[in-house]
Amino acid sequence: MFKQLRTLLKKVINEAAESGSNDTTSMHLAMASLLCEVSGADHQSDEREDSAKLQLLVKLFDISEEQAQQLLLEAVAKSKASTSLYEFTTKLRALMPNERYDLIEAMWAVAYADGIIEPMEEAVIRQVSDLIYLDHLEFIRAKLAAAPKNQ
Repeated sequence: MFKQLRTLLKKVINEAAESGSNDTTSMHLAMASLLCEVSGADHQSDEREDSAKLQLLVKLFDISEEQAQQLLLEAVAKSKASTSLYEFTTKLRALMPNERYDLIEAMWAVAYADGIIEPMEEAVIRQVSDLIYLDHLEFIRAKLAAAPKNQ
């Protein structure tokens, strides 16, 4: 009986660990997709924004540049296939408040990368901020923190 119980507990623990890593992977993909949504909001491709996305993913998730590039490839495809921001943000409501703030700051950094904040970029960031329940004060604080220092 104890052997069966131990086997059952191991199985439950392994399944929880596996679902946790899958959940983390899907959250990373959702966050990377939102960075792609911001960069694509103005319907222009800019290598400065692409570079910013890559560096931000490395920093946010503490991953290698190669892993970030792979994540970006998946995120671009996911972003192009998406019909709304909601499919990304529903997963991200589980983030801690500081992680939500970091995401919004990263989105602002992508928007600022080409030197111009387009109205559609700001609209995407504002909508995501609302959908993940980030306070407006934190939204503004993230915008100011991501702004280039020479302005």
